[in-house]
Amino acid sequence: MLALRIVGAALAAAFVAVSIVRYGRQRISRLSLIISSVIALGVIALAAAPGVFNPIFETLNFAPGSGRRLTAVLLIAVAILFLLLLRLQTYVDTNERSIRLLVESIGKASFDRDRAAELPAGKRIVVVSPAFNEAENIAAVIHALPAEVEDHHVVTIVVDDHSDDGTPDVASKAGALVTSLPIRRGGGLALRVGYEIALELGADIVVTIDADGQHQPEELPVLVKPILEGQADHVNGSRVLGDYERGPWIRNAGVHFFSWLVTILTGQRVTDISSGYRATRADTLRTLILEQDQFWTSEVTIEALRQRARIVEVPVTFLTRRGGESKKPKSLRYAWNFSKAIAKTWLR
Repeated sequence: MLALRIVGAALAAAFVAVSIVRYGRQRISRLSLIISSVIALGVIALAAAPGVFNPIFETLNFAPGSGRRLTAVLLIAVAILFLLLLRLQTYVDTNERSIRLLVESIGKASFDRDRAAELPAGKRIVVVSPAFNEAENIAAVIHALPAEVEDHHVVTIVVDDHSDDGTPDVASKAGALVTSLPIRRGGGLALRVGYEIALELGADIVVTIDADGQHQPEELPVLVKPILEGQADHVNGSRVLGDYERGPWIRNAGVHFFSWLVTILTGQRVTDISSGYRATRADTLRTLILEQDQFWTSEVTIEALRQRARIVEVPVTFLTRRGGESKKPKSLRYAWNFSKAIAKTWLR
């Protein structure tokens, strides 16, 4: 026991020394230095004169002998560590939100509003396409979109997720309105920026489409038809109801599994929860609370259901990527992160 006390005191003294050095280099705040020092001095006091803490042990009914007081020390240490973890998590969440809001603000500020002012007046369907390194595919997607659907002008916005292959220039030359994020944050954050810009432009319907050529722009009228006819607030393009080129079997299995999971959780049948080809009425879009930076497809549909939106699925065609490399992580990692996105959205 004496050896344990000596080691504990030595580690606590080293911890204080490191904290003082880090504070001198402005790596930690004064508050963090004070907390570190108090904890370390408590450990040193416990090692040097454990009898000082007898009133605490007696209050907690930990009598001496049989390692009971050592157990008490461990319990107190766990409680302190838990409080420190909560403090750290608060800082992480605050900083994460600040970074997210900053990136979104910069993304919206970089949008070319002068060019947007030249758009023809009238009803609009705004198509938002988040893109990262899709210079090979994005122009073909933009050119294939119809110019009008039932007296609604179709406007395309490409939100570049900090590409390094010239995607923004290619998209702009193809006729899209483009905005760029200062750092790569994921399709979900890019989508939120696109949604906000679309609403600023007075969109009646906002459509999302992948920039890699997997979705068929020619099927846009099919996608927005239930909204135009007043039958839906949110429309999901389903490859399961339509047709798709088969990719890896594990991805295909994941499409069915996660759709089944969301169906069970929400009570409404969903056949293709991972589809990024969807349309949302502008009034409905304003009510959605979207927070996911990645794996956003499930969040939009689950959140729309939470807001009691009328959701319809229509059959569409999915192709495999036309060119370039997939930005999705490996299958197991993708499944894990997609599961977390579903859980976080459902538990709100």
